[in-house]
Amino acid sequence: QVCRGLRTPRVPVWLCSLCGRHSVLFGTNSLLLSDWRAETLFHLYFYAGQREQTRTAHLTIDTHSHHWEGDPGSPGKRHPALEMAIRSKWAGATISWNGTDPFF
Repeated sequence: QVCRGLRTPRVPVWLCSLCGRHSVLFGTNSLLLSDWRAETLFHLYFYAGQREQTRTAHLTIDTHSHHWEGDPGSPGKRHPALEMAIRSKWAGATISWNGTDPFF
């Protein structure tokens, strides 16, 4: 029997398959599950289990960035697969890796 916490998580969790590798993307703010207003500026954490990843990547997602800050989905620029996966939920979001080099 599956416990209730696994059927209905208290925080947002996404299992990802990026470039043929499995990883997890999660947040610690439970309001992301129930309040769309929490989706303006928030933090997500990414763990891929790769040998070269020594700690969980801390990402800041801004879904209301201004158009003059640049188009995050511009066709001529290549973006990491993780950023494109995040933008499949939050189109046009600006993603900051907070000092970590994008590795995925």
